[in-house]
Amino acid sequence: MDIRINLDVEMAKKKISLKELSRRIGISTTNLSLLKTGKVKAVRFSTLAALCRELNCQPGDILEYVDTSETVE
Repeated sequence: MDIRINLDVEMAKKKISLKELSRRIGISTTNLSLLKTGKVKAVRFSTLAALCRELNCQPGDILEYVDTSETVE
């Protein structure tokens, strides 16, 4: 996957549990866990906004583009 999800890093910085964060943003712990582990193919802007609000961060702190293409020289 070319997009890395750093939700666990932001959660650790804020010292917030999966259960507490899911309660605050109003999604199930199952769905938040899937997002945290990168097992989702999409995320709603409303969910991303809620995560940023609760974690006091920017979308780029949670989502990171990783170039996985091989360089040919």
